[in-house]
Amino acid sequence: MNAIIKSMIFLLVGGFFFAACGGDASSRGGNGDNALSGKIEIDGSSTVYPISEAIAEEFREVAPDVHVTIGVSGTGGGFRKFSRGETLISDASRPIKDEEAKACQENGIGYVELEVAYDGLAVVANPENDWCDYLTVEELKKIWEPEAQDAVKNWNQVRDGFPDAPLNLFGPGTASGTFDYFTEAIVGESGRSRGDYMPSEDDHVLVQGVAGDKNALGFFGLAYFEENADKLKLIAVDGGEGPVKPSLETVMNGSYQPLSRPLFIYVSSEGARRPEVVKFVEFYLNNAAKIAEDVGYVPAPQSEYDEQLKKFKDFVARFRNQ
Repeated sequence: MNAIIKSMIFLLVGGFFFAACGGDASSRGGNGDNALSGKIEIDGSSTVYPISEAIAEEFREVAPDVHVTIGVSGTGGGFRKFSRGETLISDASRPIKDEEAKACQENGIGYVELEVAYDGLAVVANPENDWCDYLTVEELKKIWEPEAQDAVKNWNQVRDGFPDAPLNLFGPGTASGTFDYFTEAIVGESGRSRGDYMPSEDDHVLVQGVAGDKNALGFFGLAYFEENADKLKLIAVDGGEGPVKPSLETVMNGSYQPLSRPLFIYVSSEGARRPEVVKFVEFYLNNAAKIAEDVGYVPAPQSEYDEQLKKFKDFVARFRNQ
C-alpha cells in the first residue's frame, strides 16, 4: 500500500511540475541548452559551409540533442530549398536575389539576413606556373567574359610574354554565390561568364583540378586556398592600385579589391519560432568571430556582431507569437 501511495504522490507532483513549467522541456529551450532538442537543416554556399559546420560542431557540445545537418548545393541551390521551406537556415556568399526573395514571399516565408564574416576570392594557379605572379582586373575579364569562349584559349593571349600554352580554367558552378560575385566584380554583371571551363560546386574538386595541371587557373574562396596552400600558387590581383594578394589583413583593411565580400546566413520566420533554431543562431553570432578566423575567414568587428544579434532578436520578437 505504501508503494502505491508513493507512486500516486510522485505522479501528482510530477504532473503539477509539468504543468507549471509549460509542457515538454525539449520543445522550449527550458533553463538551458541541454533541454533543447530537434533538427536544424542548413544548405547553401560551399564558402560559408566551413564556418557553419565548425559552429555546429561546437553547438553540439552545449545542445547535444539538437541535430544540425549542413548541405552544400551552392548559394542559389540553398535559396531554392529555403524558399520552399525545406531548410530553416541558408548559407549564402551573396545577398538574396529579387527572384529568390519573391519565391520566399509567395510561399509565406519571411527571413532575416545576417552577416557572419568576410572573405576574399583567391585566384590560384599551379605551383609550377613560373610566369604569372599577378593579373589585372582587365586581364581577368579578358579571360572570363563570355566573348572569351573558344577565343582566349592560351596563356599568351592574356599577356605578351606569357607562354604559348593552353589556358585550362577551373571555377565554381553557376549555382554558386562565388561564381555570381566573381562575375559581377570582374566581368561587370552577375552570371556573365564563358562556359568552356571546368565547373564544380565542390571547392575541393577545384583545388584538385588546379593542383594537378601546370597550365591551370582557377578561383574560389580564400579559406580553401589557406587550407591547400602547399598545393597551389596564389595570384595577386591588380585592381588599379598595384598587385595585392588576398589575406586576412588585406581583406579586412579593404586593400584587396574588387574580390572581397561579406558572407551571410539567412534565417526563416519558421526558424524564428523554434527555440532550438533561435539558440543556435544566437550561439552562431556569439562565436562567429573566433570560428571565422580559425577556419581562414575574416571576422567582422565585434560591434557588427552585436548589431547582427540585435537585428536577429528583433526578428524573433516579430514571429515568436505568430
